[in-house]
Amino acid sequence: MGLGRAPGVRGPAFLRGAAGLGSGVLGLAVGNGATGLAAAARSYCDAAWEPQHRMVFVYVDWPVVELLALATAVGVWVGSRRLTAGLPIAWRGIVPVGLVLFALAVLTVVCFAVVGTPGGYPGDSGLCPESNVPPWWPSGLPA
Repeated sequence: MGLGRAPGVRGPAFLRGAAGLGSGVLGLAVGNGATGLAAAARSYCDAAWEPQHRMVFVYVDWPVVELLALATAVGVWVGSRRLTAGLPIAWRGIVPVGLVLFALAVLTVVCFAVVGTPGGYPGDSGLCPESNVPPWWPSGLPA
């Protein structure tokens, strides 16, 4: 009896589930970072950062972005695992991770553009232009 696994036999189910859970945890972490970035931009420009707007940000925007990031990470992971089922085993691990990271990076930029820079809202700090995009935001990324 050999100790190796026969070709085509999948690994333990708990390891596949752990990888999916890891993508969900990564999604929550990225969602937290994306909303933190949006909060930093709003506070720097003092745009929509009065107490009532902060309450809406904390109790509405933050959870929505967190759940969206979680759903994006897990959804992309599950979909890419299904699409790569026929590929060699090395690609079945690399492609889903790359797609999840790409999707979360796009989500972070979109979150910053939608939630972090309320366009047309008068910023009171005088540090930002009328678009409320802080000067520290890289000019090559959309906002």
